Amino acid sequence: MEQLHAEDRHQLAYAHFREWSPSIHYAKYQSLPPGKLPRRRLYDYEILYVSQGEAATTIGETRYEWKAGQLIYLPAGLFHQNEIVSQPNAQFLGIHFDYFDELEVGSDEDMVVNEAHPPAEKFCREATNETFPPLSEQIIYTPSLLCVQLMEQLVEEFTARPPGYELACKALMLNILSQLQRSRSTLHQRAADTVHGQRLLSLMKQMESSLAEAWSNKRLADLLLMNEDHAAKLFKQVAGQPPGEFLRSIRHREARRLLRETDLSVEEVGERTGCPDIHYFSRQFRKQEGLSPSMYRKLSRVL
Repeated sequence: MEQLHAEDRHQLAYAHFREWSPSIHYAKYQSLPPGKLPRRRLYDYEILYVSQGEAATTIGETRYEWKAGQLIYLPAGLFHQNEIVSQPNAQFLGIHFDYFDELEVGSDEDMVVNEAHPPAEKFCREATNETFPPLSEQIIYTPSLLCVQLMEQLVEEFTARPPGYELACKALMLNILSQLQRSRSTLHQRAADTVHGQRLLSLMKQMESSLAEAWSNKRLADLLLMNEDHAAKLFKQVAGQPPGEFLRSIRHREARRLLRETDLSVEEVGERTGCPDIHYFSRQFRKQEGLSPSMYRKLSRVL
């Protein structure tokens, strides 16, 4: 991660939770076409969540890739360049905010650093304390369903601006930040916290390598030597998703890859990803992408 110049940033604010008073500067849905966006820095903090498609962000020499269901957390003052990877567009939910009601924002331009005259006093501080390390220690997050719902509510409040929306937005943003703190642990860290963690990780790898096989909850439970309810609960604890959702996500990811990178027929792609019924496969793919498999392939190769 590129380091900020000392004169261009405040030190981290080690403050009590009661002092946190986040202000929302921007909260919108966006649809962006493929391509690279300008390299930039922000005065405030940004959460950019992908609801559909894939994106990448380059920070220094490191390129971070993130996809549907993930978000990137961009702290103030950090040089970065976002890129839309998926075809034809990617769908985002974006939130700009500060922690201590610091930044006066009249337009979108007030959030982006003017590199010709970057006033150091405008860079917002990041909130942290002894029990809450800064969220900027991690770049990519996989938020919980509750966190995503809170972000959607915030966009609705900010867009409609009913009476008292500022207070509602502050409350929602505090809840979102606490949810992100709780989601900091990695898959392997969550696995280490459970007795059956390594067995579950091994099983998940087996699912990814054998997508065409039937992976019912009963089969998973039998392989783990436990009842279905307990197996499903432990699986969600480690993977962050129920078994069915996890299977659908890895099948869809592989289907996209096969359509982009091979000449397999749509029917063969469906068979390899556990959907031998071409009509069902096409319906499910369109539901996820908004495009038929054949159109997705055509656009990915043309664009």
